[in-house]
Amino acid sequence: MNLIVAVDKNWAIGLKNKLLVSIPADMKFFRETTTGKVVVMGRKTLESFPNGLPLKNRTNIVLTHDKNYAVNGAIMVHSLDELHEELKKYNSEDIYVIGGEGVYRQLLDECDVAHVTRIDYEFEADAYFPNLDEKPEWKVTGESDEQTYFSLEYYFYRYEKVK
Repeated sequence: MNLIVAVDKNWAIGLKNKLLVSIPADMKFFRETTTGKVVVMGRKTLESFPNGLPLKNRTNIVLTHDKNYAVNGAIMVHSLDELHEELKKYNSEDIYVIGGEGVYRQLLDECDVAHVTRIDYEFEADAYFPNLDEKPEWKVTGESDEQTYFSLEYYFYRYEKVK
């Protein structure tokens, strides 16, 4: 299983249920990486999308405790056990965890690859991703050249879990 995330210098990922910044090249990378795949997210992440609608051309699986929550085009699961049952239907390599903070934390140990866009800036934030550089089981296996978006510098990193 994979995960994909954009983080700032402090591994922050969001503020008030919104991304910290929208970088077109990062959005393009996300779209190209996850199109045709399975994306796993929490309810608040789904609600942060335009009109609260599932992402097009992907299988959207939403983990929520609210048993009455339903959105057309998304598969709802209400526990990790239910999520694992649903995920058995798909190739693990085609599954991408896309947030938010709670879902990342619950599923990080089950992921083998992390696609991390590291933004060299410190944003105000209230949601964070675990710092993979502090986790000995995760190693950087790929790094892009420096990218820029206006005055922001960022890099695309690939982390892999050491077996």
